[in-house]
Amino acid sequence: MRRGIAATALVAALAVSATACGGDDGGDSGSKSSGELSGTVTWWDTSTVGSEDKVFKKIAEDFTKLHPKVKVKYVNVPFGEAQNKFKNAAQSGSGAPDVIRSEVAWTPEFADLGYLAPLEGTAALKEEDDFLKQAAASTKYDGKTYAVPQVIDSMGIFYNKKIFKDAGVEVPKTIDELKTVSAAIKDKTGKTGLYLRGDDAYWFLSFLYGEGGDLVDAKAKSVTIDSPAGTKAMTVVKDLVDSGAARTDATDGWNNMQTAFKEGEVAMMINGPWAVADTYAGAQFTDKANLGIAPVPAGSAGQGAPQGGHNLAVYAGSKNLDASYAFVDYMTNADNQAKVAQELSLLPTRNSVYSQPGVASNEIVGFFRPVVDKAVERPWIPETGSLFAPLVTEYTKVLTGQTTPEKGVKATAEEYRKLLKDWK
Repeated sequence: MRRGIAATALVAALAVSATACGGDDGGDSGSKSSGELSGTVTWWDTSTVGSEDKVFKKIAEDFTKLHPKVKVKYVNVPFGEAQNKFKNAAQSGSGAPDVIRSEVAWTPEFADLGYLAPLEGTAALKEEDDFLKQAAASTKYDGKTYAVPQVIDSMGIFYNKKIFKDAGVEVPKTIDELKTVSAAIKDKTGKTGLYLRGDDAYWFLSFLYGEGGDLVDAKAKSVTIDSPAGTKAMTVVKDLVDSGAARTDATDGWNNMQTAFKEGEVAMMINGPWAVADTYAGAQFTDKANLGIAPVPAGSAGQGAPQGGHNLAVYAGSKNLDASYAFVDYMTNADNQAKVAQELSLLPTRNSVYSQPGVASNEIVGFFRPVVDKAVERPWIPETGSLFAPLVTEYTKVLTGQTTPEKGVKATAEEYRKLLKDWK
């Protein structure tokens, strides 16, 4: 635990003296003395522009139908920038939003730094027993709850059914089958089998888990990325690229991957439910039935995929805490989770939502629910969000031939041990 006296004092100071700082653009402070919420709630949304953001923006702005005196200021912040942007704004006490859509790994980090308001006893935290246990796990830190789970996800292999039919192949269930299928697709159609995103180490986790490895062992306070399993996982992804089964990139991986898959240049990609809406916009998927989704091919130790998702958290320095708590509750209630599932195929975090007609019949949600149930949880420690920077550096270098798998995991482990003091 890194939080010391200074960080704890910061939480108390921010929560008690909220008018001294915080709230994006120095927005209006709200009041509940009259029994009616008012003021401004600024929400930083990190969802995908052009697909997800439209749905979230509409739902957020509809909050004012319930609370006419509250103004919702919607801001879409690029996902890759949001983590550091929020930390910088919170640290300076200027420009932070009232509510942030936090990737699950960011939540314990923000809480440890003292930037989030605890939610017990507030309007934000209702019907806690309805939340999936694995979704709620990422919202807790040091015995308190600092966020409310909005969506949960994992990863699968997306495939183009037409290309598979033209090549006469079946969906691969193992890494060896993935290589064989990719070779057949290349031979029969001229297409590349898999697009392997090379600029984001989150896409490496399924291979790491598939070999029985992990980044760290939080209970044992031990770094494990440099285990034989870590080396094997790096070797596997390197071989996929070297063999021609996959193509990769070092920059702009999301756009490169999505474009290649949507235009039919590649037959497969590894992705999650957050990519479904954008994928359907591609020329290859005007007929949505052409999109197939299956579990990520298993490694030598089995099939594994990471648990992901997003939480909504309230900035401890918000000038409008009451309205912010109410906004978080509204955005994560069963009705709005059902809307999000129906329109975007994102997985709800409330058990009760899965039985609603428009959700129960959603094929994408139906596929990913059991995948999420078996997904591997990341360690909910403050440093989890910081483990990816050293890893992606070496992951990209391995894929592009700048280093070996052995040296890559060793260099990553060295950085982890600097970050995680006194860990083995």
